[in-house]
Amino acid sequence: MEHITVNDRDFQILCLLGKGKGGYSYLVSDGTGEYVIKQIHHEPCNYYQFGDKLASELRDYERLINIGISMPKLLDVDEKQERILKEYIPGDTIDRYVLEDRMEDGFYWQLEDMCRLLYPANTNIDYFPTNFVVCNGKLYYVDYECNDYMSEWNYENWGSLYWWKSPAFLERFAK
Repeated sequence: MEHITVNDRDFQILCLLGKGKGGYSYLVSDGTGEYVIKQIHHEPCNYYQFGDKLASELRDYERLINIGISMPKLLDVDEKQERILKEYIPGDTIDRYVLEDRMEDGFYWQLEDMCRLLYPANTNIDYFPTNFVVCNGKLYYVDYECNDYMSEWNYENWGSLYWWKSPAFLERFAK
């Protein structure tokens, strides 16, 4: 089994949860609980410009917590290794719900509630469906990325394309 550390605390890697623009997220265990470790990467991304990715993650987390967005708690940061330890929110991501025809009106209502908090705060999040987990009927944004509000990247104009079986969704997820 592979292991990974955060500030000398050892975790067993259970699986890769996903790769995003800024890093790899792993489900890990310390033998008593499960967590997520995000390992920042420096791979090029031709459609997004980053500065200091770790600093951005931490700044974005604080911004979203202050706005009131439901997210996993930030538990620890290993600046030297560029790793973030997060609370693990068990559940399926929204893309799974869409693929399996399990979407519920309540998920859309919860996202609309998030938008009612975000837009007046001049903030967009990454509305891609893999960034949202449903746990016990509650919707969580499990990424920390956010940006200043731009209408072209809000939920209605961009994110909503991936919250139903649209051509854009099917091109990306139906394999």
